[in-house]
Amino acid sequence: MRPQRRVTRRATVALVAAVGAALPVGCGTDGGRLQSAGPAPTAIGPARLWPQLPPASAAPYDYGEGTTARIPGITVPHDDVRALDPVAVVQADLMATTSRSSGSDELPADTVRRITACRTAPAACPVLQPYYRDLTGTGRDDMVLGVRRSDGRLSVRVYMAHADALTRITAVSDAVINVELAGRDVIMRVPSAITGYEYRTVWSWDARQRAMLPTQDEILRKTPEPEPSGRPSAEPSPEPTATSPSPAVSEGRR
Repeated sequence: MRPQRRVTRRATVALVAAVGAALPVGCGTDGGRLQSAGPAPTAIGPARLWPQLPPASAAPYDYGEGTTARIPGITVPHDDVRALDPVAVVQADLMATTSRSSGSDELPADTVRRITACRTAPAACPVLQPYYRDLTGTGRDDMVLGVRRSDGRLSVRVYMAHADALTRITAVSDAVINVELAGRDVIMRVPSAITGYEYRTVWSWDARQRAMLPTQDEILRKTPEPEPSGRPSAEPSPEPTATSPSPAVSEGRR
C-alpha cells in the first residue's frame, strides 16, 4: 500500500481568497469612488475534532523522507557530479549505510544482481541516464538517477556533492506515470486506485534536514501525457563511450 502524505498549500490559497473577497473593489469609472463587491462570506476557522485523543509520537510507517546516505568509495573532484559514471555511483550505493535503520529504498535481489552485472551484461542494466539540476541551491548541479526495478517500479535517487564526497539525499520507489524536474523540485506522478485520478508528489530540498522531503502530496484528476519534446528540460548524460559506458541510456528513452 502506498504511504500517504498530505502537505499542501490549499489552506493558504483559501485564506488569500477569503481576504481578497473581503476587500472592496478598486476605483470605478465614476470619479474614482470605491464600490462594494457585496457581502463577504464569514470566515470559518479550523475546529479541532476529538481533542481528548493523545497526539501520536511516531509515524505509522516510514516513507523514506529525510533518509540520507554517504556513498562509499566515490570521490567527486571539484564537486562536479557530471564527471561521475552513473553505473559506478549506483553500484557503490548498494554498499551505503543510510542515516536511519529503515526507509532505505531497498532494491529487489534481482535488480541488485543486474546492477552488479552492468559491465558484463549492459543490455539488462537497469540504471537509466542521469539528469543534472541544481536542486539544493548550492550553485552546483546535483545528479538525478533512475533505476528500473524488477517489480515494475522506478527508484528515483538524487545525489549531491560536497567536499569532494557524494551523498544520496533522497531515494523513493513507486510505479510512476512520469518524473519531472520543475525549478528545484522533483515531481513524481503516480497512478491512483481511483479511476481518472493520480497522485502528484513534489520532492524539495530542505536545508535543515539536508535531504529532499515530500513537500506536496496530492490526489488530482489525471492529466494527459505531454507531447514529447525534442530536448529534455534537464541535460542528460552524454552518449555512452567505450571508455565510460552508461548501458542504460538507450533503455531509458521512449
